[in-house]
Amino acid sequence: MIERTFVAQRTREYYIRKYVEKTLGNVGISTISLKKIPLGEKIVIHTSRPSLIVGSKGANIRTLTKALKEKFNLENPQIEITEVPNPFLDASIVAERIVSSLERFGSARFKGIGHKMMENVMNAGALGIEVIISGKIPGARAKSWRFYTGYLKKCGDVALSVKAAKKSALLKSGIIGVKVAIMPPDIVLPDKITLLEEPEQVIAPLKKEIVPAKAPAKKKRTTTKKPAKKEAEPAKEESSEATAAEETAEATEEKTAEVSDS
Repeated sequence: MIERTFVAQRTREYYIRKYVEKTLGNVGISTISLKKIPLGEKIVIHTSRPSLIVGSKGANIRTLTKALKEKFNLENPQIEITEVPNPFLDASIVAERIVSSLERFGSARFKGIGHKMMENVMNAGALGIEVIISGKIPGARAKSWRFYTGYLKKCGDVALSVKAAKKSALLKSGIIGVKVAIMPPDIVLPDKITLLEEPEQVIAPLKKEIVPAKAPAKKKRTTTKKPAKKEAEPAKEESSEATAAEETAEATEEKTAEVSDS
C-alpha cells in the first residue's frame, strides 16, 4: 500500500537526520532536510557554523558522504550547507548552546546560563522566549525551572509558528532536559493593532495666474448739450432795447424835421 511507502520513507529520513547529528556533534545544527533530485538525494544542513561541518579542505563532507552511501544505500548523496542568519532566533541552536554550557560549567550555574540566553534572544528581536530546565539542578531531587520573558502564544493557529526544540545534557548527576520555545519577530498576530498617525493637512500655495495685458478700451464720446449761459440773455435784451431807443429817436427827429419844413 502507498501508506506504507510513505511511512518507510519518513522513517528512513528520520534515521538519516539522527545519524548526521550524531556524527557531526555540537556544531550548531538547526534543521536537516532531504530532497529528491534527478542526480540522487540532496541533504541540506542548516547550521550556524558551516566551517566546522566542512572541515579542512572538505574532509568531513567526504567522510559523511561515504558513510551515507554505505549505511543507508544512497546512490549519489549530495550535501549542501546553508548558514543560519541569526542563530539566537533558532530554538534548536539556542537549546544546543544551553546544553553545551551546562556540560561545561555544571548544573550549579544553570540560573546564570538561562538568564544570559534569554537576554541574547530578546536582543536579537524575538517577541518572547521560554526556557524550561528539568532534572537534578543542583540538588538530589529532580525539579524544573522555568525562565520566560516577552510574549509567547501556546494555543491557536499562531502557536504553530512558534519555534520549539528539545535537547538533553548528560552530567554526572544525571540527564538534564532543556526545552526552548521562541516566538519569532516576523510572526503576524491577529490581535495586533497599529495606530495610524493623523495625517497633516498641507495647504499648497495658490499659483498666481499670469493674465496677458489687455489694451485699454476706448471711451465712447457722448454729445451732451451745454446749458445756455444765463449772463448772455440780459446782454441780448439790453442790445434790443438800445436799438429800439435809437429807432424811436430817429423817428422823433424825422417828425421834428417835417414840422419845421411846414
